[in-house]
Amino acid sequence: MLEEAEVLFANDAFYNAFTSRDLPALEALWSSAAQLVCIHPGWPPLYGRKTIMDSWEGIFSSPNSPTITCDDAKANFLADNICYVTCFELMESGATVATNIFLKEDISWKMIHHHASPTSASPSNKNKKGTTLQ
Repeated sequence: MLEEAEVLFANDAFYNAFTSRDLPALEALWSSAAQLVCIHPGWPPLYGRKTIMDSWEGIFSSPNSPTITCDDAKANFLADNICYVTCFELMESGATVATNIFLKEDISWKMIHHHASPTSASPSNKNKKGTTLQ
């Protein structure tokens, strides 16, 4: 399950970059080769690397930008080189549920899709397998 650990590590790195407002780290996690999509809560879909990175820059520069903790992350492989991770994004104001899709490029897992939506559900820690790698 090394591949699963690598994908979950990339997912954690995404949330660590978000929490620390580290745009260069976030940019490094997104694919430079694939077509990209990002759907922030309440936003229309954003397409393309520049548009997506501009959105993150705006979010990071906002004083109202939330602090997010990823919880209950689960990796699901569609093929050897593509995996989606579902997780909860916990904030002071509530929670969102997210899907992050990663594509393996060379030796690294790169994000190609992020979608977060509000939810009234809460994480189910019953089946949690220690998905946070720090």
